[in-house]
Amino acid sequence: MLLDGHDPHALRQAAQALAAGELVALPTETVYGLGARADEDAAVAKIFAAKGRPSDHPLIVHVLDMADAQAFCRELPPVALRLMQAFWPGPLTVIVPRAPGMAAAAAGGQDSVGLRCPAHPVARALLSEARSLGVLGVAAPSANRFGKVSPTRAEHVRSEFGPELLILDGGACAVGIESSIVDCSRGHPVLLRPGILTPAQIEAAAGEPLRARDGGTPRASGTLAAHYAPQARVALLPSELLKSRLSQAAQWPDGLAVYSRTLSPAAGITQWRVMPDDAVAAAFELFAVLRELDAGGAREIWIEMPPTDSAWDGVQDRLSRAAAAFAAGGESDPV
Repeated sequence: MLLDGHDPHALRQAAQALAAGELVALPTETVYGLGARADEDAAVAKIFAAKGRPSDHPLIVHVLDMADAQAFCRELPPVALRLMQAFWPGPLTVIVPRAPGMAAAAAGGQDSVGLRCPAHPVARALLSEARSLGVLGVAAPSANRFGKVSPTRAEHVRSEFGPELLILDGGACAVGIESSIVDCSRGHPVLLRPGILTPAQIEAAAGEPLRARDGGTPRASGTLAAHYAPQARVALLPSELLKSRLSQAAQWPDGLAVYSRTLSPAAGITQWRVMPDDAVAAAFELFAVLRELDAGGAREIWIEMPPTDSAWDGVQDRLSRAAAAFAAGGESDPV
């Protein structure tokens, strides 16, 4: 069921569904999420079942403000508070020690929990309406089958789950890739997943450098080696290698599509998309382009590697994970 996310009646209906333990797809500024009330393990279990996601792979809990975030925290580390004050509402998730008895299923059984305060007006209106019904937080991973391309439009969600799911339509997501995730639960901030925020921005707000990830960091959403994969095989290629392969038309695979930033479209390739030069613009369209190429019948997608500038880290991360299942030249398990 596709509802107008700006309609107060639709928002009330969606909030009532969340309060009753049902699933609701909602827009955020990053991607669309598949939501359930975070304080009821039975409701959260429906997310794992619908996505085909392992139950020990944690979800992010979305809250309206820092006051609601406190309900899920055993303690709030000072660095987490600084980051929340700097970037909330916005595309940043902080991992903090979890309050006993709260969101155990959403946390994948860990003693930490990922919290985010979204900026999208529809998400905020829904969280506000749900809070009036006793829902303090909504667990919401991306609204797609596990390991596949994240949705940035309501129709993407409907194509994944069909007309039975209640979907709030809030238009195209402004950011287009998932939030940055910073672990604040181990004494020093650790970047677990890059997003649209650069490491320099995060470090400036944190007041200290980001540490390297190690074995002590918790599991987090969207950090598997292979993830965000379209149906087509993905090859992520340096510019010169892509140019060389394109010069050998006789060796092009059937159903070839290309997503390139610096090369001119080659005659004979029916699906060629130009990647923007700007990292923010590329992030905005990335998942929609992958879905579009899939829908157009692509069997293999050759993608030009983005620049190494840190502004591109989030795009590079998503493309690397999308290509990881096929990096050895043969298809592997995308989860």
